[in-house]
Amino acid sequence: MSDPLAHERAHLADSRGALRAMREDVEALDIKDVTANWVNAAVLGRQIEERIKALADLSHTPLFFGRLDYLHSTQEGQRFYIGRRHVHDAHGDPMVIDWRAPVSQPFYRASKKDPQDVGLRRRFGYTGGDLTAYEDEHLSDPAELERTSRLLQAEIERPRVGPMRDIVATIQPEQDEIVRSGLAGSVCVQGGPGTGKTAVGLHRVAYLLYAHRERLARTGTLVIGPNRSFLHYIEQVLPALGELEVRQATVDDLVAHVEVRGADEAATAVVKGDARMAEVLRRAVRSHVTLPTEPLVVVRGSRRWRVPAYELEEIVRELLDRDIRYGAARDALPQRIAHTVLVRMEQAGEAPDDRVQDAVARNTAVKAVVKALWPPVDPAKLVLRLLSDADFLAEHAAGILSGDEQKLLLWTRPARSVKSAKWSAADAVLIDETKDLVERTHSLGHVVLDEAQDLSPMQYRAVGRRCTTGSATILGDLAQGTTPWATASWAQALDHLGKPDAVVEELTAGFRVPREVIAYASRLLPHMSPGLAAVESVRENPGSLSIRHHAPAELDAAVVAACAEALGHEGSVGLIAADARIAPLAEALTAAGHAYLQPGEETTAESRLTLVPASLAKGLEYDYVVLDDPAAVVDGEPDERTGLRRLYVALTRAVSGLTVIHSSPLPEQLDA
Repeated sequence: MSDPLAHERAHLADSRGALRAMREDVEALDIKDVTANWVNAAVLGRQIEERIKALADLSHTPLFFGRLDYLHSTQEGQRFYIGRRHVHDAHGDPMVIDWRAPVSQPFYRASKKDPQDVGLRRRFGYTGGDLTAYEDEHLSDPAELERTSRLLQAEIERPRVGPMRDIVATIQPEQDEIVRSGLAGSVCVQGGPGTGKTAVGLHRVAYLLYAHRERLARTGTLVIGPNRSFLHYIEQVLPALGELEVRQATVDDLVAHVEVRGADEAATAVVKGDARMAEVLRRAVRSHVTLPTEPLVVVRGSRRWRVPAYELEEIVRELLDRDIRYGAARDALPQRIAHTVLVRMEQAGEAPDDRVQDAVARNTAVKAVVKALWPPVDPAKLVLRLLSDADFLAEHAAGILSGDEQKLLLWTRPARSVKSAKWSAADAVLIDETKDLVERTHSLGHVVLDEAQDLSPMQYRAVGRRCTTGSATILGDLAQGTTPWATASWAQALDHLGKPDAVVEELTAGFRVPREVIAYASRLLPHMSPGLAAVESVRENPGSLSIRHHAPAELDAAVVAACAEALGHEGSVGLIAADARIAPLAEALTAAGHAYLQPGEETTAESRLTLVPASLAKGLEYDYVVLDDPAAVVDGEPDERTGLRRLYVALTRAVSGLTVIHSSPLPEQLDA
């Protein structure tokens, strides 16, 4: 076939046909003769359903986006089409190679300087699901200069309507190194706005599931985001890559042991989130243990077996010294006591076995002693007592928290019960810590933590408990820390997570925010995060920034007009404003006949405008952003540094254009 584009379209059609055949083969499976019972049948049936879902052919998602033509080595003369999933023909020969396969790696890493045995790299352009263009790079041809791919640039800049997309067609070499890093090690990615750190984290999960599927199927994976809006925005990325089993949650979801109905003042939340609280809780839990003062007498038939108080004390002290979890030690105590009794029996000439030891451990007298010496601890009740009982708190916080810090923790009106208490989000984290002191938290194989810079030390510990035997990918930007307890350094955060040896990688190349916009926002960096490298955007987009001043009485109308102007372009539009300004702007939009979405609601071709409180803007992106009154965004936070960071987040949500509308003077750090 002489027409290359026609040839590639034919291969796409053949690949779609092969994928359809793969799906039909799975649908036709008859499992009646291979399942021994209904449990096996249910498990296998579910696996088949998941496989059918994974083989879905999404019409708007290209099956392949690139092609590699190798020169020598084991792939001599071979051609591979690179796509989101593996597709093979009826003979089992590959028609599309999964982007995660080792043979696909040169698609992302090969260059003129290091061609990696690739003669030609071809990128494909699509309109909808139709293949409409291709672009070639002859990596082995010295006459062909290194250049930026036009199709690659177009894919990066493609309008963003709907949820977040995968970036398998545009992964850059420095991103690919992180994506393909091994399962054994943890990685922390510091990346400014638009550097693709969230996408890198999600694609790393997809890669690890490909490379270590059986292990992660057993141990589980989890993606943690800052809020529900963010999770809704990213929720389609992994399914689009064929990964359906990754759970997504917020930190609040992980620690939801009680209903959160209250909120803390910032100063109180800072103390509750301090890592020192872990030791306060540990002391409070262990304080329930009482050393024995009386001997134990166990009656079995006509014999009485006596264990003196000093021996019971030795057993209790040994368990305390081992520093194992409270509940595990409590479970071990009756067996330790029973073993002591068995030694007495053997010394008296009896020959007891394990059944006798278990019977002694269940003896009424032994159970009574265990209850007295090592009573059960209810985590929520213990935290309730700490926050309600000044003497109990003072006893266990002595030398750890100051008197003023203890006063901040105490409730002015102590709750009567766990159910009636108005728990805060920080209280739920304390309960989670206490629960882990009593009983070990289940550990997963891999955890991705996004927007990590906003977590408190105690929240880091809560996440770390979920991957003590696994690894983690930590994603964030210190410059975007907008909580009073935002982390000051990744070294501190990784220590609290229990991953001090994690490798810290920094992404500084920006692929989302236009150069003019990121340069404007970066004026704030020296005032809020000195020493942090500014993002260098690769995107030239002249005219992408507009700053407009209006009289206070004209502000709302000017903002609505700017939104209407932005809607004249293709793509999504985000109106970002200080939380206090959301209500009046909502009224102004409604009065002007503009329907709008809430953050996290999916944009469509018919509904492209989202009204976004500044507090929920983190992690989201829009083709065009209208930012209302920057000074109000700064003033809406408890301190200037947090306000400037919140403004930095708001300024860097735009992909194609940013319009700033203000009536108040711009913050001096921005107007310099």
